[in-house]
Amino acid sequence: MAADPFRLGWFGNLTAPDWRSGWSEDAISWTDARYYVDMVRDMERAGFDFMMLEDSLMVSDIYAGTAELELKHALYAPKLDPVPVVSMLAYATEHIGIVATASTTLSAPYTLARTFSTLDHVTRGRVGWNIVTSSEDRAAQNFGMDTLPEHDLRYEIAEEFVDVVTRLWDSWEPDAIVADAERGYYADHTKVRPIHHVGKHFKVRGPLNTPRSPQGRPMICQAGASPRGRDFAAKNADMLLCIPNGLDGMKEYRDDIRARAEFFGRDPDDVKVFFVVQPIIGRTMDEALGKRDEMLADRQHLFETQMVHFGAIMEIDFSVLDPDLPIPDEVTTNGHQGTFDTWKQAFGGRTIKDAASSMRVASMELVGTPSHIADEMDKAMEYVGGDGFMFLAQPTSRQYIHEITEGLCPELRRRGLIRTGYAHQHFRDNMRSFG
Repeated sequence: MAADPFRLGWFGNLTAPDWRSGWSEDAISWTDARYYVDMVRDMERAGFDFMMLEDSLMVSDIYAGTAELELKHALYAPKLDPVPVVSMLAYATEHIGIVATASTTLSAPYTLARTFSTLDHVTRGRVGWNIVTSSEDRAAQNFGMDTLPEHDLRYEIAEEFVDVVTRLWDSWEPDAIVADAERGYYADHTKVRPIHHVGKHFKVRGPLNTPRSPQGRPMICQAGASPRGRDFAAKNADMLLCIPNGLDGMKEYRDDIRARAEFFGRDPDDVKVFFVVQPIIGRTMDEALGKRDEMLADRQHLFETQMVHFGAIMEIDFSVLDPDLPIPDEVTTNGHQGTFDTWKQAFGGRTIKDAASSMRVASMELVGTPSHIADEMDKAMEYVGGDGFMFLAQPTSRQYIHEITEGLCPELRRRGLIRTGYAHQHFRDNMRSFG
């Protein structure tokens, strides 16, 4: 058994659930979000630490200059804005953390600080912010820009952005609200202060007009993969999601993040690393292998979805490249650079068509019965050192959720590998303990 229990998160896409099978009525009705309410309740009951809601701000038409494949497969659009959905999911649950994605490149610090402070209040201290710097020029063009700033400059902007919102969250002292009927003061003005920030990228007076929230600041999530991204995450994040290749890659990534966190004066144990996986679960090994083979059989579907995926987050039009050759060395991106490097390594010199037609986004393959997959997860955490896994399914379905929450999670609980309850009120406190 691993030295310590590990944590579970869910990478949620507020897009259409599985609609190709013809079995799901949610294919049309998902926009009322009750589908996601049912999902998050299942996750909480099963012992997940959080649900993270990703986001993007465009309809991608990079591949072949058209949005045809994007909308054909419903990958990045249509989708819902995660921020309003947080309140609905939190109202339906009591303990699980809810993380929403928001961009430091395409948002204003004051607005974001106020929004997430409000969410932390209404969720009773259970909200998190997944920081992204954005990677799509198409998104930038919806906010008055022609192109995004250069990759490292986006992280420079993000550093100042996080500093500003943190100071805004701290602009109210914890005991600023006194509600003193005798003296006639609701809030003590000496404990609410402007921040008077004047920086290279932002000018913000403050203070926030939202009182200090239950956690002080929301949980911070990040997915830094490039050297600059890793530094940013190690300095600021409470939790990271990542997709390194294999156990050695997972261990290298976690060890590196912990070393960088220590360099920035942080306790490495306060930074939790989650590895993205997509388990394929069957009642028998043969059933699980059959599911995997069926999933990989439609190579044209897999190829098209990966081309849209690459185009959306890398801004690379693979349609102009020869699919029967490997990715040329001269191809670069201003998008997710670390992820692009990881994908090129995963391609391993294979042709674009061959690699993309058989590619699954995961740090390690998990295929088998609940018992077998629990064994593999246990061994992985023991080798890597922690901290947990983030499940990804795109698109997802009620059946798949139940295979995880009713099949795999009970097996993990029987082994003492995941939490059996939540001892604390706030997301951050629960993340740092299994009490």
